[in-house]
Amino acid sequence: MATHKSAKKRARQDLKRRARNRSVMSSVRTAVKKFRSSLSGEDTGATEAALRQAEGMIRRSVSKGVTPRKRASRQISRLTRERNRSLTPS
Repeated sequence: MATHKSAKKRARQDLKRRARNRSVMSSVRTAVKKFRSSLSGEDTGATEAALRQAEGMIRRSVSKGVTPRKRASRQISRLTRERNRSLTPS
């Protein structure tokens, strides 16, 4: 455990940041799961809405500094490709 006053403060700040970051990432993962589950359904409108929701959550996590910008871009690209593949008849 930290012994210096500044180190104790840093430990407190880290705990707060960790909790905040975990909350944001949990919301992102939930939105992505909802999108992926909507892919199996027939309703393309619900799929589009779920994709927009997931994309917004991912972009918000970038603006909060939780997710790196390039990782978010890659995630959004992959989700969009999944949506496009589900729309094309095979």
